[in-house]
Amino acid sequence: MHRWFDSPPGRYLLAWEQARFDDAVADIFGYHSLQLGMPLLDGLRANRMPHQWLALGQEGFAAGAMLGPWAGAADADAVSAGGSVPPERRAIDLLTESVALPFAENSLDLLVLPHTLELSIDPHATLREVERVLMPEGRVVISGLNPASLWGLRQRRARLYQRLGKGHLYLPDVGEFIGYRRLRDWLRLLSFEVESAQFGCYRPAVRSTQWLDRFGFMDPWGEKWWPIFGAAYFVVAVKRVHGMRLLEPAWRTQRQRSAGTVPIANRAHTATAPAAPAAQPVARKRPASFKQHDKDRNTV
Repeated sequence: MHRWFDSPPGRYLLAWEQARFDDAVADIFGYHSLQLGMPLLDGLRANRMPHQWLALGQEGFAAGAMLGPWAGAADADAVSAGGSVPPERRAIDLLTESVALPFAENSLDLLVLPHTLELSIDPHATLREVERVLMPEGRVVISGLNPASLWGLRQRRARLYQRLGKGHLYLPDVGEFIGYRRLRDWLRLLSFEVESAQFGCYRPAVRSTQWLDRFGFMDPWGEKWWPIFGAAYFVVAVKRVHGMRLLEPAWRTQRQRSAGTVPIANRAHTATAPAAPAAQPVARKRPASFKQHDKDRNTV
């Protein structure tokens, strides 16, 4: 897949994704961030967290070693201009599997997954691991290829032709392409809330730079008329913890209590209110009709 990103459609896709990552992570704050896979794309270069790491799996590290000087961060200007990936090496900090990250629970503020789920041996287990190491209200940024696109349709047709012994695949024949709705259901199942979702790269599945440039008008048209059929999707999700209550430090609570005023009663000047007099029974007067009745009865 790394070699495919040096082709004209690969550079076109890489430039779009790099711009999306730069916009998404620029305003995400915290202390610890991790990019998992895809060294050709620097998903954390616009982020200002003090601790940033790049981790690769076994297959990703082998692919990066074969690429030699390409295993580095891509220069957005050179990529968008149609050139090759510049020989700038991005330091690889970790060699690990995406299903078993060497981080404690709730220890990372941001995770970047550029095509990581597509190349994972178990994408759902990778998401569970991301949920484990991500702090509450932390964010995960995911990019992937959209099967429901012109590129995805050409890939399916190429697979059919290959069964007949004809044609070549347009996209790399690695991993599993995960649709956006399927990914959204997985995120909801793991208590993630999708904060934003974008689609892009609406140009047809052609191989030459000349034809890609000719169909450049389809990008603004696609965003307006068929937004969910872009060749790639970009998702930002937030980890939510329901019922979580943020507790203040003990020293702050004690200081607030000591700052309050406590009323003190002055017993020397306290006067007791006199007791209310007891209620006296009140005699009820008999009506005149009753008195006349008693007089007549005595007379008889």
